[in-house]
Amino acid sequence: MTRTGSSKPFVRRDGEGEAIWFLGSLVTTKAVGAQTRDRVTVVEFLNPPGFAPPLHRHLDEDELFYVLSGRAEFRCDGSSLPAGPGDLVLLPAGLPHTFLVASDEPQRTLQITTPSGLEDFAAEVGEPASVRELPAAARLDPTVLGHAAARHGIELLGPPPPR
Repeated sequence: MTRTGSSKPFVRRDGEGEAIWFLGSLVTTKAVGAQTRDRVTVVEFLNPPGFAPPLHRHLDEDELFYVLSGRAEFRCDGSSLPAGPGDLVLLPAGLPHTFLVASDEPQRTLQITTPSGLEDFAAEVGEPASVRELPAAARLDPTVLGHAAARHGIELLGPPPPR
């Protein structure tokens, strides 16, 4: 959906933004398509130790991950991209990718997608959360996840990498 109108300046403070549990990770929205004329989405991810999303690719969005804390091995199109605090990882649209968070600590990242839209997918399959809650068991029916992903231009290509 294309949004119209103009962007307005704002500050999203630390701890502010809508928080949801998405595939077992806490996701807090910082800027969404409605605020950026559909150009960009920025969310903060808090991924638990050992977390890994399914192998997938975005048909339209480039994803950038700026690592704030923790470490992960990003895998994209056959390349291994280890990243830690202060590192930026680009996962271009159309390329299969996943990542594996190190097992010794959570990982906190800013995820930037362009164009916007990832927030709509996360909201469809996620559950509202308070930043102070702990996630319930995050088991989502793979068929439900696959259908929601397809509606948002994401192809699920395989399981998460082994831990």
